[in-house]
Amino acid sequence: MSYGIPSVIGLALLVSTLSVVALDVIRRRVHTRRERKGLPLPPGPTPIPLLGNALSVDIEEPWKTYTTWKAAYGEMLYVRLLDQECIILNSQSDAVELLDKRSQIYSDRPFIATAEPYGMGCNFALERYGNHWRLCRRIFHQTFRADAALTFRPMQLRRARQMIVNIIDDPDQYAFHYSTFSAAVAMSAAYDYEPSPRNDPIVHIVDKFLQASIPAITTEKAHLLKIFSFLLDIPDWLPGSSLKRNARISYGWAVKMVETPYQYVQKRMEASQHPTPSMVSDHITRMQEYDEPYRSDYTSALNMHLQLLFLGQQGRFTSSAIMAFTLAMVNNPHVWKRAQAEIDAVLGMDRLPDFDDRPSLPYVEAVLRESMRWQPVLPLGMPHATLSSDIYKGFHIPKGATVFANVWAMSRDEVRYPNAEEFTPERFLTAEGTLTNDNPAEFTFGFGRRVCPGRHTADASLWTSIATMLTTLEFALAKDAEGQDITFEPKYVNGLSRQPATFPCRISPRSHISKESLQRILAG
Repeated sequence: MSYGIPSVIGLALLVSTLSVVALDVIRRRVHTRRERKGLPLPPGPTPIPLLGNALSVDIEEPWKTYTTWKAAYGEMLYVRLLDQECIILNSQSDAVELLDKRSQIYSDRPFIATAEPYGMGCNFALERYGNHWRLCRRIFHQTFRADAALTFRPMQLRRARQMIVNIIDDPDQYAFHYSTFSAAVAMSAAYDYEPSPRNDPIVHIVDKFLQASIPAITTEKAHLLKIFSFLLDIPDWLPGSSLKRNARISYGWAVKMVETPYQYVQKRMEASQHPTPSMVSDHITRMQEYDEPYRSDYTSALNMHLQLLFLGQQGRFTSSAIMAFTLAMVNNPHVWKRAQAEIDAVLGMDRLPDFDDRPSLPYVEAVLRESMRWQPVLPLGMPHATLSSDIYKGFHIPKGATVFANVWAMSRDEVRYPNAEEFTPERFLTAEGTLTNDNPAEFTFGFGRRVCPGRHTADASLWTSIATMLTTLEFALAKDAEGQDITFEPKYVNGLSRQPATFPCRISPRSHISKESLQRILAG
């Protein structure tokens, strides 16, 4: 993405902008010194004037920079990115102590300058802490709390099995089949919408929005746009306007992503006196009982809920985690072979797993846990912000600081996870083959009042997809024209979330599995 502009205009704007940054940094330092009362800030690399530590952070994979700094400065870091003060929590215990136990201070979200321009303004995961966020959370909780999420399980099993049919039919499009599965769960739960197995128009809209928005919605990139906000106002013909154009495209897809399925439900309600109930139709009916302005607030909260549902289910948890699982299986065939031995011993060869089998498949559970740990979907979690200043372990934490729980550092703790870069499900099993008490879900789904509200549904989607894939499929490296294995170096798509980019592989059905047998199961 180019940010170049003509030199004279650019120099003037740069000088003006840096002057504003300098004044803001000075103001913050004066305010912080008054608050600190002699207490030090947490340790961290020495910032340079105006820019702070911005030039030292890998903007594409900042979690790796912060994890490297952990060795030099400790579990809790202080970092300044331009004018923004940041606290990095590299250990789960510190994250629990602050984000869970002191959630009254740490439940806000920072201002993310890229969110609104890129169409993320109606995502309540990014909503500031307050009454409107509580309304959004209440709507979401009604549908996706632990006991309510149980009602989705038959649908999730059916969707996972349909995904296998699609993979067997067209294995080269495995990544799209994962997206379709994840979107199907979200759309079934929210709209009672049945997406097409391939080329579904709403799945296409969601994919396009995610491709356009996810790389831009990071705190590090948002700080840059916050400082250089003029980039959203320059004419399209001027060099450097690509950010503005990309934001406009992303925003357009965001509008379609929320409105298209919502209108589908409205039209179905108008066409029938007794339409099939869904979460959205129930809330639309309920809204008629409210007076303005509460009805408008409720409608806004519902739309925020729906965008989070897509982003959590389809966007960057389930499908991303399945991509990481697939990459691990291709590179570690001994893992899926051991998992299949366990599955065959418990299920036999004539049925597929369901949720009642989950306690009887500890190695499959260990594979799921290792998939979440090995390539966490949100390496820095979602950023928190402090509502007031705080003191922790003798250090001053400023009001308004952005606070990251560095999930990547937690997943790479060599004391807890020796040889952390390796995919080793056995680390979650005792010598007797039972599961340990260590579950990465305790840090991968977030902390405190901002913990992922759809985690129960996401966990169920991930388990049923992984268990069904292990039961029915085999994974191997792709072959070239001479029949030789195609080796590759994995690449990743980074943004607020992270997932492996599509890679060459060969996914095929096990010898006793056929598309026809799976279709008979789905039909029955």
